[in-house]
Amino acid sequence: MKIRFGYVANATLLWDASPAKSLTFKRFSELGKGERINKLHEVTLQNIENTRRILLYNAAHQIEVYRLSSSIVPLATHPEVQWDFVEPFKKEWEELGSLIKQYGMRVSFHPNQFTLFTSSNPVITANAVKDMVFHYEMLSAMGVEKESVINIHVGGAYGDKAKATTRFYENIAALPLHVKQQMTLENDDKTYTADETLKVCQNENIPMVFDYHHYMANQGEKPFEDLLPDIFATWEHTGLIPKIHVSSPKNEKEFRSHSDFVDLEFLMPLIKALRTLNQDVDFMIEAKKKDQAMLKLVEDISKIRGVKRISGGSAEWK
Repeated sequence: MKIRFGYVANATLLWDASPAKSLTFKRFSELGKGERINKLHEVTLQNIENTRRILLYNAAHQIEVYRLSSSIVPLATHPEVQWDFVEPFKKEWEELGSLIKQYGMRVSFHPNQFTLFTSSNPVITANAVKDMVFHYEMLSAMGVEKESVINIHVGGAYGDKAKATTRFYENIAALPLHVKQQMTLENDDKTYTADETLKVCQNENIPMVFDYHHYMANQGEKPFEDLLPDIFATWEHTGLIPKIHVSSPKNEKEFRSHSDFVDLEFLMPLIKALRTLNQDVDFMIEAKKKDQAMLKLVEDISKIRGVKRISGGSAEWK
């Protein structure tokens, strides 16, 4: 069994390398018309450059799993802005894609919690479609859209989960098929359990990302050990390794909040289940310390008897 480890967006050990430097609509509106596009270009170029630095950092550390920032392009889907963020940076996007391919990285996006398909408000659904298409267009600009996924949650229950789930099936039809083919769904920590998310994924032929911390905060009817084989089966048609989100609670009182690092003891039941199944997986670390937490977890797991660290960002059980 092999596990590759990755982290989210920011490489904390790099100086001033945020790939999510912002430009608010308020600030954008205060600029003169001639300055607006220049500022959009300036911030976007800086975020793309920092993404390039992070990809090189990942390559140097042999980290093959990485979640790109959803905020590389400021105001990309704002109804009063909407601008061409691809053509002016065609060369730069392609360079990011070349690095991803050269070093065999698996990249993904995770739009925010407002990108959902369970609402009865058609505006929210339309915005969700727009946001999903935006993320797909970034992947396409890099030339990695077929090997990458865009992960979201099922959505809210709005007081009636059965009706909300029905709306998901109705609303997801508005998403272009080529975008839907690259999406995944993840169980959340308050509303949709792993059982419920799995059922939606099976009905819509969508791969499921299992979040272990969310499962522990919002357990469904079945033990996660019983769910894992069916969750992994949702990935079979993609040719991709199943992905699992990993984090641990900040403390008992703030159980849903992520801690700075990942507690190996909290994770051990999951690791034991994976060993039993002998299943290769990719872990996406969602800890506050990001790359530092990821590197520490690889080191901690490598100390387990029978585990061999085979690269900077992966470990294998003998």
